[in-house]
Amino acid sequence: MKQETADKWKSFLELLRKIQGYQEAVALMHWDLRTGAPRKGAEARSETIGLLSTEAFKLQTSAEMGQYLSYLNHDTVLGELDETGRRLVELVQKEYDLNVKIPPAKYQEYVELTAHAETVWVDFKESGDFAGFEPYLTRIIELTQEFIDYWGPKETRYDTLLDMYEPDLTVAKLDQVFGQLRDRLVPVVDAITSAPHQPQFPFLNQLYDKEQQKKFGIYLLEQIGYDFEGGRLDETMHPFETTLNQGDVRITTHYHQDDVLSAIFSNLHEGGHALYEQNVGKELAGTPLSQGTSMGIHESQSRFWENFVGRSRPFWDRYYANMQQHFPEQLKDVTADEFYRAVNRVENSLIRIDADELTYNLHIIIRYEIEKMIFNEGLPVSELPRVWNEKYQAYLGLTPPNDGLGVLQDVHWSGGSFGYFPSYALGNMYAAQITNTLKKELPQFEGFIAEGDFAPIREWLTEKIYKYGKCLKPAEIIMNVTGEELNPDYLADYLEQKFKGIYGL
Repeated sequence: MKQETADKWKSFLELLRKIQGYQEAVALMHWDLRTGAPRKGAEARSETIGLLSTEAFKLQTSAEMGQYLSYLNHDTVLGELDETGRRLVELVQKEYDLNVKIPPAKYQEYVELTAHAETVWVDFKESGDFAGFEPYLTRIIELTQEFIDYWGPKETRYDTLLDMYEPDLTVAKLDQVFGQLRDRLVPVVDAITSAPHQPQFPFLNQLYDKEQQKKFGIYLLEQIGYDFEGGRLDETMHPFETTLNQGDVRITTHYHQDDVLSAIFSNLHEGGHALYEQNVGKELAGTPLSQGTSMGIHESQSRFWENFVGRSRPFWDRYYANMQQHFPEQLKDVTADEFYRAVNRVENSLIRIDADELTYNLHIIIRYEIEKMIFNEGLPVSELPRVWNEKYQAYLGLTPPNDGLGVLQDVHWSGGSFGYFPSYALGNMYAAQITNTLKKELPQFEGFIAEGDFAPIREWLTEKIYKYGKCLKPAEIIMNVTGEELNPDYLADYLEQKFKGIYGL
């Protein structure tokens, strides 16, 4: 590398680390807001988040950043960089091109609004008060529509948002894969839910001590390899994972005394996100490459650990006795087989995060269809509860009794995360396809789970996915790992085989 290029590269990385410093401070304040910060300070905290986020935004779109990118993007200079360096320049250039079009004052308004909306959402969800939350959501959508205009709409306006979470994903592609998946899964769901004899699991309807739930959850996280020296587990309304830096990857959960499974699978889900972040290559630290490559691939890992591991028979053959020790009274007469079947019961339900593997994807398709209606068809915010309820009745045969259990149940829209929801169903599809290859290359997969030896599985995933961070795009990851593009049939095959076996269809 020529000396001039070396000097420019060093200064470029220093600027990126400064931006990362601001972003880490903002992430810490977001985590604090959602895990117990005094409510009276929420508005002032949102303003501080807005100020610091805008400072980082100004650095990302500064003349200095523009000059570095202009220099580094010359073919001769790119030739001096290694593959990782070229990918970093490509990624930063994409973010620069998008962000430089947004006026800083408009960006600051958006950040302050969403930070505050995430806080007040908790109250409106608990009270089921959509009318109270409507002004916040209306303004968030208005600003998002303005941003789409700044960025320039793609084939559809919603395509522009999808690309933020899953590069190169389009409505046309999603309509295709979601249609394939829906056509395969709906008959299975119908066959199970319409069966005359539905198994009952009364032991799930008892009260389970919160502290024992917490102890068991920590134990499972330690088992799968979550590093508590590089993270922590806290309680919040809506579970999430947040990465402050590679040595500080935090997760949260929510405990329900009358639903012991909720926290177990929330922990495994967020723990899956965290394992990805904790195992990104250390050489990428301090750069935008030191995070998961897309939300679809990220969700593939949370759903892998939650479902393909955590809802498997070998997992409960291994860990059920330990769970019985935590809850001896509730589970004293329950066998491991009964508990496994309870974990994999299929029933149409209102709440996405607690849905079974089979019906979960229908929850995502509902949100996807509504988001398309908002951004491509101009669906008014005031109509969201009605449309939400109609789709739940159409897809799942249920109507929410209130908006807290309906349109207000997820935190995503309060944070402006439109285009995110499809990542969950993509994650399920990616996870099934990746697991198919994993089992071929690690034929002892189920044996490792039964023994509680997750290191070989974690190491395989690190070598294939985690260590690359954002160095590879999602399409490259899935092609490199499985040898083919995204194929929803792997998920459909897995779900059909599993649930037909459990229900004897």
